Amino acid sequence: MSNPSNPSNPNAIMATLSRAMASMQAGNLLEAEFLFKQVLLNDEKQFEAIHFLGVLNAQRGNYEEAERLINNSLQINTAVPEAFANHARVLNMLKRYDEAIAACNNALALRFDFTDALSHRSTALRGLRRLEEALADYNLMLRLRPNDVMALNNRGNVLHQLKRHGEALADYDKALAIAPNYAEALNNRGVALAELKRLEEALASYEQALAIQPNYAEALNNRGNALDALGRFAEALTSYEQALAIQPNYDEALYNRGSVLQKLKRFEESLASIEQALILRPGHAETLNNRGVTLHELKRYADALASYEQALALQPNHVEALNNRGSTLRKLRRFEESLASIEQALILRPDHAETLNNRGATLHELRRFTDALASYERALAMQPNYAEALNNRGHTLQELKRFEEALASFEQALALRPDYAYAHWNESLLRLLTGDFSRGWAKYEWRWKSEDRNTKHNFSQPLWLGAEAIDGKTILLHSEQGFGDTIQFCRYVPLVAARGARVILEVEKPLRELMAGLAGVSQVVSKGEPLPDFTVHCPLASLPLAFATQLESIPADMPYLSVPKAYAEKWKQRLPKSVSARIGICWAGNPNFEGDLSRSIGLRPLLPLLTGRDAQFFSIQKDLRAEDSEILQNNPQITHLGKEIETFGDTAAIISMMDMVISSDTSVVHLAGALGKPVWILLQFVPDWRWLLDRDDCPWYPSARLFRQDGTRGWDGVIRRVQDALRDFVENHTESR
Repeated sequence: MSNPSNPSNPNAIMATLSRAMASMQAGNLLEAEFLFKQVLLNDEKQFEAIHFLGVLNAQRGNYEEAERLINNSLQINTAVPEAFANHARVLNMLKRYDEAIAACNNALALRFDFTDALSHRSTALRGLRRLEEALADYNLMLRLRPNDVMALNNRGNVLHQLKRHGEALADYDKALAIAPNYAEALNNRGVALAELKRLEEALASYEQALAIQPNYAEALNNRGNALDALGRFAEALTSYEQALAIQPNYDEALYNRGSVLQKLKRFEESLASIEQALILRPGHAETLNNRGVTLHELKRYADALASYEQALALQPNHVEALNNRGSTLRKLRRFEESLASIEQALILRPDHAETLNNRGATLHELRRFTDALASYERALAMQPNYAEALNNRGHTLQELKRFEEALASFEQALALRPDYAYAHWNESLLRLLTGDFSRGWAKYEWRWKSEDRNTKHNFSQPLWLGAEAIDGKTILLHSEQGFGDTIQFCRYVPLVAARGARVILEVEKPLRELMAGLAGVSQVVSKGEPLPDFTVHCPLASLPLAFATQLESIPADMPYLSVPKAYAEKWKQRLPKSVSARIGICWAGNPNFEGDLSRSIGLRPLLPLLTGRDAQFFSIQKDLRAEDSEILQNNPQITHLGKEIETFGDTAAIISMMDMVISSDTSVVHLAGALGKPVWILLQFVPDWRWLLDRDDCPWYPSARLFRQDGTRGWDGVIRRVQDALRDFVENHTESR
């Protein structure tokens, strides 16, 4: 007769095993573990104790130990299908999907209708992206158990992965008809509805899931996605923040928060969120691409390019990264490389409207305007309501002198997006170019709302645009654009002062001394210095609007600037009188200006002007480019003064000692015109708006003469005409000596 108190007694072992199982079912895992180990001290090959000790470790998340124990139990008994199923579940958690499938197959060989094994096998098949096989398993499960809500939900997930979103939605709805408070199915239903573009319904489904399970981080993240897609960016951000409060290392929510912060123009915060996501998933191409987008918006173009390169090293066919890399290379003025990257993207996705639009923008920069137009047309064929492409098409049509079509394209863009600042601004430039000043000046005010304008002052004092009386008030007039614009529009200062205002003028530091002698100015301040008290303010380029300037009413009393005395004395000694005609030359403006490739002629094309002339040529080009120094060394007939120029006082003094200035469209021509000096301006085929069209004079500067490119867009014809005119100019100068 056996002794039941003896632990080696089979009855005692079974009693201990039963107590262990009861403790495990009650959730008392420490006691269960102790009792299972007691059993194994007496029978180290007791199948149930080894198997359930493995299951217990799986419940604790100790999957490696769980797998070892369950595998050991299967060495003892291979006839228990539940053991194979539990082994498969643990192998799935370890992402050992092929082994999990083998374990499920063993379980199903023992019991063909074992739905747990089918469930685990389908999970492994999903992990291996063998979605059609996973779907077949769920179909079999649901034939065996038609009302299994978990199987319905999971089959919906597989259908979602197969992009069969309508069928996925049907499965979620079936599960919810059986279990209305199944939060996971409500969340998944929202995802399917979002894919079907039923965003309001998706949002409602997420809200239902969250009413049942308020701390459901995935549903909060998905709700953020729906709000983002609905354009409710601030609410989306709140939803992502709530998800991250529950699950701080939720990489998807960090990524999405970064994306919506981009849309809210909070780029530094966007970058921080995306960087956090990258720490959690460092080799994720999509996150690296999005990081590049934010860096691009922060104008950190080299860093953005590096981020796109990292994304493409991981995923060479990432269309968005190729396209975005093209945009950033364009900003870096590496136009040929930009085009190559965009073309790669188009090989992969030929009808991608955004990439076609981007290609058009790069072709425009390369001055391939006909090709650019064709690219925009293709983009619009794909996406007729693409406002950005319509705006860009208008810009290119303007370069082709198809002005009516350009205007129509801007107006189409604005019909779609009435607050589209770039389209308003581009329309203003076209209207000003064609002499429509009434509408042009009003539209020109949209420049402040364009995303890349970061020079606007946010003063508490009111903006003055001409309507209110300002006599007895102090007005701040402030520069906002390039040196040339400041010189052009400072002509309005005497008119403002004539209305009885005290004028404070804020300008770039190199212009300060020059502006000090301007009539009507009470005080000149350099940008960055503390401002004195003032009552109202007006940007210099808004003064034509304030004075309702028309072509016939442009203030053109010349000169309105004069050379500061100290600079006049300095350069009188440096450049003694000469009997030969003195010609100042300048050939390039700011290299960072977007239209520089078209506007700056370069020194080499000017060399034919130097021969056979009884004239002295002086370079007043301050900043030299790559080949300029060598050309100047090889052409000693040019006296280079640019290296001695420190401020615009120097430039003004030099110009005053010239008989004439010849230049491309730079600040030098504005200064020469403002000093009343003869200035010949070499202009591209479609010039900046202030030079108007089809005339060789300039109402802004009566001393200017304009030489325009013809339809070839080359400089050779311009230079030949300048040569002929220069011959006459030098002869007349010689005769008048």
